[in-house]
Amino acid sequence: MSTGSGGGFQDPPAEVLAEAAAAFGLLATPARLHIVWALAQSESDVTGLAERVGGTLPSVSQHLTKLKLAGLVRSRREGRRQVYLVDDPDVVTVVRLMVGQLAARAGHLSPTPVHLRELGA
Repeated sequence: MSTGSGGGFQDPPAEVLAEAAAAFGLLATPARLHIVWALAQSESDVTGLAERVGGTLPSVSQHLTKLKLAGLVRSRREGRRQVYLVDDPDVVTVVRLMVGQLAARAGHLSPTPVHLRELGA
């Protein structure tokens, strides 16, 4: 493994880079990023998420399936409903940091909710 010039950090293995790229790829759509953002704030069922992000139930459900298969979110049963939450606290940190920084650069003190319909999703 080679050592990069950035303060002595070693380059991660190719497998780790591929896994990170796949995770970032899943978050590269505004719809899925918004869903993860919402779940980073609090867990929710599909109906609550669809209302919050402005998506349809089938669309939000499909996004949740992809995020769940990738291990970024998980679900648990509460009675008759499935409740979704972010499975990895590091994902929460990355999403909050990135969205928070971009919101701050745009002059927003705190990110305001943007509905998927406004993003063309």
